[in-house]
Amino acid sequence: MLKGGDDLEEQNEDMLITGCIEWDRNAQNRLYKLFCSKMLAVCYRYSKGREEAEDTLQEGFMKVFESIKSFKKEGSLEGWIRRIMVNTAIQKFRKNATMVQVEYIENGHNGLNHYNTNDTLSQMGTKELIHLIQKLPPKCRMVFNLYVFEGLKHKEIAEQLGITEGTSKSNLSDARTMLQKSVTNNMRIPVNAGMNDVGE
Repeated sequence: MLKGGDDLEEQNEDMLITGCIEWDRNAQNRLYKLFCSKMLAVCYRYSKGREEAEDTLQEGFMKVFESIKSFKKEGSLEGWIRRIMVNTAIQKFRKNATMVQVEYIENGHNGLNHYNTNDTLSQMGTKELIHLIQKLPPKCRMVFNLYVFEGLKHKEIAEQLGITEGTSKSNLSDARTMLQKSVTNNMRIPVNAGMNDVGE
């Protein structure tokens, strides 16, 4: 029975992908609704606020629709879409990095286990953690997300962002320090109402 259910789910996904390849609006809307909440949560972590996150989400889904014909089913569709969202955020960061000279202070998946942090930070709720991550300087926020949530090594991060490995390590250390300081000073941080749509 389970196998039959899995086969049916795979057939439905194949039909959905085929529809998107053919630029069928109904198929595109279904795909968007299916993954919108989870992908918005990803975009939030890479953004300084809701407007930027939604902009990344929309741009990311356009890239999904434009390139879905290249999806090879070598992994999950959700994972493939997530990578596109992350790459979109990286591209936006690199574009803005050439324009901005001064920095200011983005699910059931808990990537905090990727590095050694204390219990207070690792036990925070998703919304509270995202709220703190958004307050990090852009470069620190990007490095933290790529290292902690995407599991990239510093060499990979350096290549993605066009920085040195040393800079990547320094920014991760700074991000961890700032996050820990925020947790210590604000044990009860109010979460903006606009965060209610972020998936757990």
